[in-house]
Amino acid sequence: MKPRTLILSLLSVLVVSVVAGSFYMLSFSLDADVDRGDVDRSLAVLYDRAPYMRPWTDSVRSNGLLRDTTIVMPSGERHHALYMRCDSARGKTAVIVHGYKDDCYKFLFLGRMYHQHFGYNILLPDLHAHGMSEGGDIQMGWKDRLDVMRWTALADSLFADGRHPSRIVVHGVSMGAATTMCLSGESSLCPSVCAFVEDCGYTSVWYEFSLQLRRQFSLPAFPLMHTTSLLCKLCHGWSFCEASPLSQVSRCRLPMLFIHGDADTFVPYSMLRPLYDAKPGPKAVYVAKGSEHARAYLDNPEAYTSAVRRFLRSCFDE
Repeated sequence: MKPRTLILSLLSVLVVSVVAGSFYMLSFSLDADVDRGDVDRSLAVLYDRAPYMRPWTDSVRSNGLLRDTTIVMPSGERHHALYMRCDSARGKTAVIVHGYKDDCYKFLFLGRMYHQHFGYNILLPDLHAHGMSEGGDIQMGWKDRLDVMRWTALADSLFADGRHPSRIVVHGVSMGAATTMCLSGESSLCPSVCAFVEDCGYTSVWYEFSLQLRRQFSLPAFPLMHTTSLLCKLCHGWSFCEASPLSQVSRCRLPMLFIHGDADTFVPYSMLRPLYDAKPGPKAVYVAKGSEHARAYLDNPEAYTSAVRRFLRSCFDE
C-alpha cells in the first residue's frame, strides 16, 4: 500500500471512530432512562437514602396533601410536578429542583425540610425527560432553566393568598443546582423569586463532561468533547460551552447560598470557589465536612437545615 493511501485510510478510520464515539457519548450522557416515572421505585430510593422519610411521605400522600400538577411547555410536552401547601406559609414558597436522572419524589426530603421546619409551600418539578415529565433528552440544567422559570411563575399563582406578598426561593441539587444557577442569571425572572440555594452544582457542562470522560473512559477532552458538543448543538440546540452556570451566576444579583461537600469528587469540591467568587452581591456558603456528592443534607440534616435557615432569615428579615 502506498504511503498516501495508508494515511488516507488511517484518517478515514480516525474520523469514523470520532464520529461514532461522539454519537455514543451524546447518547450515554443525555438519553433519558426508559423506565422513569415509576413512583414506587422512586420512593424506594428515597426511603433507602432517608428511611425516616417513610412515615411523613405516607402521611401526606394518604391525606391528599401532596398533589400532582402538570404544565404544557412551549414544545407541547407535558411536564409534571408535586406540590403541597402550608397554612402558615405567608407567601413563602420553595421550588426544589432534583439532580441528574433523579426525580421529584427522590428529593422529598428537602420538601419536608422546607414544609415542616420552615413553614413553606413546596413545589418539586420533574425536569425535562425525568420522572413523569415528557422528553427524550437530558438538558443538563441549561434549557431546564427556562422550564423552571415557568414553574416559578406557576408557583406564584398557585400559592397566591391575597394577604402576603409572594416570595420564592429556588433550591437545586447537583444538576438541579446547575439549573438553579443558570436560572439565576436570567433577566426575566418571575418577580417573586427572591433567593437561590445551589447544592454541589458544576461550573460548566464542558468541564464536568471532560472530567467524567477522563475518569470513566481514560480519554482526553480532544477531540471527543469538541465533536460531541457540536453534535449536541445540531441535535438539541445547545452546546457544552454555552451551558455555563459559572457565566450565569456572574449575572445574578439576588442572594445565593452555595453548598458543597468537601469530599465530593464527582462534582469536585474545587468547583465551589470559582462559583462563589463569580457571584456578585449577597451570598453565603456552607461547606459540608466529609460529605460526598449530593450527600450534604443526608449526612447531617441538622447542620444543613440550620445553614439554610440562617440564609433565609438573612434574605427575608425573619
